[in-house]
Amino acid sequence: MANPKADPSIYYVPHNGWYPVFIGLAVMLMLTGFGTWLIDTKNGEEGSWVQSIIGLLMLSYVLFRWFGKVIDENMEGMANPMLKRSYVWGMGWFIFSEVMFFAAFFGALLYARVFSVAWLGGEGGKAITGEYLWPDFSSDWPVMQNPDNTLFQGPNESMKAPAVSDWLSYLPFWNTAILLASSVTVHWAHTAIKNKARGALITWLGVTIALGVVFLILQAEEYIHAYNELGLTLSSGIYGSTFFILTGFHGFHVTLGTFILIVQWFRSFKGHFQPDDCFGFEAASWYWHFVDVVWVCLFFFVYVL
Repeated sequence: MANPKADPSIYYVPHNGWYPVFIGLAVMLMLTGFGTWLIDTKNGEEGSWVQSIIGLLMLSYVLFRWFGKVIDENMEGMANPMLKRSYVWGMGWFIFSEVMFFAAFFGALLYARVFSVAWLGGEGGKAITGEYLWPDFSSDWPVMQNPDNTLFQGPNESMKAPAVSDWLSYLPFWNTAILLASSVTVHWAHTAIKNKARGALITWLGVTIALGVVFLILQAEEYIHAYNELGLTLSSGIYGSTFFILTGFHGFHVTLGTFILIVQWFRSFKGHFQPDDCFGFEAASWYWHFVDVVWVCLFFFVYVL
């Protein structure tokens, strides 16, 4: 095949690879391991994280190798303008699919809060449900007492935000501030590329990564607090389910985004990225900004409202 660098009309098609297969295997190990841990914990047994950790390590390794392959192709001049245009469209559609992914879960939260819980309380012409089946059910959100407490025990307390004057002691508020700050620092890193300031790029990208790691640590602390002190678990009915699904999937996306930024950080030490050739960094920053916007929506719809 002709070299796309010599002939811009050539669209480079890479050789076959097993990267997607191993990605699927790694994700399967992570999710099934996590599911097994949840089942064991619910049954009062001591669950193991070994399988999930193996899946995470495999995912990290395969992503690192896959990213490295694409980077090498770009450095060899294989990514001509036609291919780079497809990269832009591909990343755009990927982020759009992620928007739809989270829209489904936000839609589930909206449906539960606005319709289902109200119907259980007897509103909307569903009086037979509330009056005859669960006459003592309170249709307030968050749902602290489930209709069938033999199956889904309600939490002792919710994660609902306190008064604004108390937000300085509220962990989700600090997570929001951290992610918003990280959007600023990743933008400054992008500006450093445009200004050919290698030291500023390395510094601000490193700060962004550090903020992402701090966010994950604080979210882990929040989960421990919710489980051990507030009684909020996955078995807490619709409130527990929507809370952990939305925040948990977001946490996974922050983990993936942090990993992608780490790859870009290592590249910056090697002298990669020029003002007119830095799509790898731009794609990472787009994804990071998307993750930040999702968290802002989470903060208001899950914690505040």
